[in-house]
Amino acid sequence: MTRKEEQMEMALATTIYCLVSSGMMLSNKLAIRDFPLECSLVWVQLFFTAVFLVAFALPYVHIGSYRDFFRWSLVAPMYTGMLLTSILALKNAPMSLVIVLRNASPLGTLIFERFYPDPLRVSWMMLLSMMCMLAGAMIYMSDRPEPFNWRGVWWVVLNSALAVVDRLLQRLLLSKDQYPVDISNSGITLINNVIGMVPVGFVVIMNGELNALPAAVAHLDGWGKMNIFITCVLGLAISYTSIWAQSLITATSFLVMTNANKFLIIIFEAWGGMFGMSNVQVLGASMTIVGCIVYGKARKDIEMEGERSQLLPTKCG
Repeated sequence: MTRKEEQMEMALATTIYCLVSSGMMLSNKLAIRDFPLECSLVWVQLFFTAVFLVAFALPYVHIGSYRDFFRWSLVAPMYTGMLLTSILALKNAPMSLVIVLRNASPLGTLIFERFYPDPLRVSWMMLLSMMCMLAGAMIYMSDRPEPFNWRGVWWVVLNSALAVVDRLLQRLLLSKDQYPVDISNSGITLINNVIGMVPVGFVVIMNGELNALPAAVAHLDGWGKMNIFITCVLGLAISYTSIWAQSLITATSFLVMTNANKFLIIIFEAWGGMFGMSNVQVLGASMTIVGCIVYGKARKDIEMEGERSQLLPTKCG
């Protein structure tokens, strides 16, 4: 594959993922209003994806060896935990709060990727851009008009931590220049969802959602059922496209991209959405987006120019 083809594939993968990711957050927020059993909703999404892959994509599922399977199995719990904490965060906090707090997560991946076999190259502009994101998040948090929900903050923080670990492990096991597994993207997607059904099913039972399930289903109207179906379809799409995109870019870049693509959701909440945003919050949210844009430009400059004189040392210590 030529350099141009690689760039086109990267652009296609990241664009599709960004669109699906934003749609998934919106549809999940709507779905848990109609169907408040959030853990059961996640289990249904995992089940739908697993059944779809077995029914229609089994010929494309390739697992090179048991060793590769067990290596990737270490990632699956992080993926499952990220899904659960994400929907719990959406249930207990506004979408804009979830987005802004997660803007600090690339700082975590940036530190740990410095220890990879092929370390992430970092410029001072990239560091400054991420500091801008973090400052924007702090400004946003300083002016919350609605009652502060610490439970929502806790779920967002835990989700961010799991996202950092998940992306780091995925990058390590997907990138050709790290320690890749010999598993197809469809195979990885199937493993994530099948393994994820077990712990999520356990949480459903422990939370008592199984007993409340018949009543919740009975109260669903046509729009509620449609919302759940849409989340399942988007869940299938995001499961695959996240693996595809992560195999092509660094974990830090992936998280920055994920956070930046939620700008439309912040606009939605600010002007006609679920919660109003003050001018200070709009300023903070805008700073995070500007930081993401600057990061993307700085990252592209490094990859295009390869001028090591402006970079930090590639090895720590």
